[in-house]
Amino acid sequence: MSDGGRAERVGAELLRALTVLLRSEVKDPRLAPVTVQEVRVSRDLAHAKVYFTCFPLDDCGDQQLKLLNGALAGFLRRELARRVRLRTVPQLHFVHDTSVRDGERLAALIDSVAAPPGRDPGQISESDSAPGPAPDDARS
Repeated sequence: MSDGGRAERVGAELLRALTVLLRSEVKDPRLAPVTVQEVRVSRDLAHAKVYFTCFPLDDCGDQQLKLLNGALAGFLRRELARRVRLRTVPQLHFVHDTSVRDGERLAALIDSVAAPPGRDPGQISESDSAPGPAPDDARS
């Protein structure tokens, strides 16, 4: 089996454990909007990049980034060592993931371009929701 498969399995386990830790063990209210999206572990299992987002949509990611990469990273790594069966727990590097915010911004841009002039992009007109002619009616 390749080392890449093991790194992915370790990343999935770290994701699960970090999610539980941030929800149940960390009592800092500044981390309440943090959601761990993905954990990518290096092939040698020495380092892990932890991608997180903040909800509602990334209002305060920089503050959480400083907090998570500071003293809290050591606490989380120590708690992971207690919960996850690994010889060595990877060093955690937190990265603020803005892909969700960017995706919503792009979807809004697409909706604004695709909507006919004078129509609200979120509004559905009667012609959009009305069923088309039945297949038999179209041939007559």
